[in-house]
Amino acid sequence: SGTDEHGLKIQQAAAAAGTSPAELCERVSGLFRQALTQAGVAYTDFTRTSEPRHQRAVRHFWGALRDGGVLYKGSYEGWYCTAEESFLPESQLAEGTDARGRPCKVSLETGHEVHWTKEENYMFRLSAFRDPLQNWLRDNPRAIFPDPFYQCVLRWLDEDLPDLSVSRERNRLQWGIPVPSDPTQTIYVWVDALVNYLSVVGYPESHGVWWPAVHHVVGKDILKFHALYWPALLLAAGLEPPERILVHSHWTVRGQKMSKSLGNVVDPSVCMGQYGVDGFRYFLLRQGVPERDCDYYDEKVVKLVNSELADALGGLLNRSTAPSINPSNTYPCFSEPCFPKVLDSREARGTARVCAEDYRLVAAVASLPVQVDSYFEGFQIYKALECIAQCVRQTNGFFQRHRPWKLDRRNAVEQLWLDTILHVTLECLRVYGTLLQPVVPHMADKLLSRLAVRPGERRLSGLTFLARYDGKPCPFEGRQLGPDTGILFHRLGKLETMKKKKQEAQVPDKQL
Repeated sequence: SGTDEHGLKIQQAAAAAGTSPAELCERVSGLFRQALTQAGVAYTDFTRTSEPRHQRAVRHFWGALRDGGVLYKGSYEGWYCTAEESFLPESQLAEGTDARGRPCKVSLETGHEVHWTKEENYMFRLSAFRDPLQNWLRDNPRAIFPDPFYQCVLRWLDEDLPDLSVSRERNRLQWGIPVPSDPTQTIYVWVDALVNYLSVVGYPESHGVWWPAVHHVVGKDILKFHALYWPALLLAAGLEPPERILVHSHWTVRGQKMSKSLGNVVDPSVCMGQYGVDGFRYFLLRQGVPERDCDYYDEKVVKLVNSELADALGGLLNRSTAPSINPSNTYPCFSEPCFPKVLDSREARGTARVCAEDYRLVAAVASLPVQVDSYFEGFQIYKALECIAQCVRQTNGFFQRHRPWKLDRRNAVEQLWLDTILHVTLECLRVYGTLLQPVVPHMADKLLSRLAVRPGERRLSGLTFLARYDGKPCPFEGRQLGPDTGILFHRLGKLETMKKKKQEAQVPDKQL
């Protein structure tokens, strides 16, 4: 992860705040680090484009473009959007008003004001890369995912592909990396920023360990920069495009785009305080569908998180480990006669109480790890969580159907069946806890610790379910359960109370 820190909008924002661009970036970069830490997001490296290692990589990359003969100096003019750091064609403009209410041109996509700009820049021969880009995409149909975005890029390649301005006049933009051997020009912020994917893996010396087997995760609003300009620049510099570009859509609020002017911007820090880090992460990953915009509102979060985390998952753990139903506080033993793999022997028919739905549950949970792994690898987290939630519902149905609280422990046969019900339920919970670790790490750790699953037993690789059902030993059977640390996930309270707390947590604008 990291921050792209150069460009005209940063330069202007620093001037408006009465500080230097470097000081502004230091502060804002720190806020991003803080947000990632608060959200429980880990990263192997936090790169900043103002760092010396990155600037060195950018200068080398520029040299590769220059040596490849794909740069030339030319006059360029057009409508420039500072907020997007991009020239926009007439087709992407609309009529709007500026801060003083005067008519002006704005970006059709973002509503930001644009200004007519004319200057002498270095140009990149993007037009020469139409065929190489089309060949790359046709040879790699999953290079851009989901498919609607792949199709969008193919359509762009059928349209006019003008050469790209890749520098700005230094007297207008000082906050950036100077063009090597031409101090009158500053390297275009997007060329600078995109090279961070290389600089962070050791370009120009040691990037080959990773490149091109990398996946970029980008928002749909910057698709053109990542799926057209960046692959073309890489090819021009003698490098291959990234293996995959994973694209996500945006969150709207009650059907409207988030906007400071509308006052409907969602503060993730406030939400994490309101719903808990795990609750907020779960909602975003459970409801976030990459190929289309998704709608956010507080009532939806409360309903989903209460239903699936507090009630379905938390309630199941609470009921299956309660002292009244498991007084020995152990991982109960599984009885094969009570839950035979094939219900065909006379002895099994006399002892077993299982039904067809129970076998469907076992089959569903047994196939769940491979299914979830496939969805995770395919960038379809929401589908993985949907499968887990469905299995949790099935497990609750199993527990409710057989009513273990009604069984008499003094009866040896009923004791075996009671332990088998609990063993199957805890085995299901162990699988869910393992699979949910990337999504709700704190809650998953709490669940697995309660089931006495040790750190080395929490990997996806080698995750087995209900080994005794297949006649194999189960390492958890008879193990003392971990301490009861309370409710797995507390139900979220009434929305009115939460909104009041949210308002109290927000800092008034005048204090910002």
